[in-house]
Amino acid sequence: MFVTAATILHADLDAFYASVEQRDDPSLRGRPVIVGGGVVLACSYEAKRLGVRTAMGGHRALRLCPHAIVVPPRMSAYSEASKAVFEVFRNTTPLVEGISIDEAFLEVSGLRKIAGTPLEIAERLRGDVLEQVGLPITVGVARTKFLAKVASGVAKPDGLLLVPPDAELEFLHPLPVERLWGVGRVTAEKLHSRGVYLVGDVAKLARSSLVGMLGKAAGRHLHALAHNYDPRPVRVGRRRGSIGSQRALGSRPRTRADLEATLAGLVDRVARRMRAAKRVCRTVVLRLRFADFARATRSHTLFRATDDTRILLDTARALLRDVMGLLDERGCTLVGISLANLDNVDSVQLVLPFDHFPTGSLDSAMDRVRDRFGTTSVTRATLLGRDPGIEVPLLPD
Repeated sequence: MFVTAATILHADLDAFYASVEQRDDPSLRGRPVIVGGGVVLACSYEAKRLGVRTAMGGHRALRLCPHAIVVPPRMSAYSEASKAVFEVFRNTTPLVEGISIDEAFLEVSGLRKIAGTPLEIAERLRGDVLEQVGLPITVGVARTKFLAKVASGVAKPDGLLLVPPDAELEFLHPLPVERLWGVGRVTAEKLHSRGVYLVGDVAKLARSSLVGMLGKAAGRHLHALAHNYDPRPVRVGRRRGSIGSQRALGSRPRTRADLEATLAGLVDRVARRMRAAKRVCRTVVLRLRFADFARATRSHTLFRATDDTRILLDTARALLRDVMGLLDERGCTLVGISLANLDNVDSVQLVLPFDHFPTGSLDSAMDRVRDRFGTTSVTRATLLGRDPGIEVPLLPD
């Protein structure tokens, strides 16, 4: 059904981790805060204004912002804050689609008679989150999910912005192309090289021109967004399509053994999360960021779905071997793993090679030990003495 009113809210907590730290420690308020030491996990807007960014190396961040206060991450505190915020969301409307632990879409089209206009609901939502959870939140209101997210990005920090349906393109087209979903550094450079700097410049191009410039999927995607074509409704209760984790490595050189150990830790982590959600996957995706900030993705789809850590790790290692030459030449600052093409474990018959343990035996035993004694109570020999990295909280699946 085509929606003609701006009834979709995109609610996004501001500098979430850093805001929790400033909430819990009044001495940090109004001061530049960096969460994480070796790599910046999050930073306050006071630090962002001086050029500090997420995933930046800690030494570089402190050169840009020497007076920043560095605090260790407290994932349990962030998880509890997220749960409290989502409770406010669900008290606002039953139609809530979580995107991550600090942002969600809310559909409020059926609430006008009992709760007021979407703008009034958004204003009350911001007040409720601040009063009940103590955190600032920005809300964008628009007719489509895409434009609501863009609106919240423009309104940050601690803002509220409504895009009326009759002024959508007037709002969207003067924005830089980086505001379009899917436009990162590489895509932006390709567009800039053709003289395309604004969303309006993208809208003037024929779809075939964008396809020729960026490829079929990306070209069609950006052509649709530049015209604010986004028919996706707010969906409630939809299970995630993938489970992933990544590790920022900083700027210092990493050996092959370092990269393989990091990969093993990530696969262990995401496989455990997948089994806890009673899911299986068919596709393993490896994501890498080079020292020059370019990115690469490699994937492999298995013949059958599985939740077996050994199969998933063997697949991930093969993907890493294929790009190891590039990593040796260009360096690596981030490794990520995603398990995609997920299905419910009871809907798939799992068939494993004869030399594997039966599904649920060794992996499940290790999961039970970790659940009882902590995630580091059982580990691989290759990970002994290594920093396991931060386990970021996720939305419930």
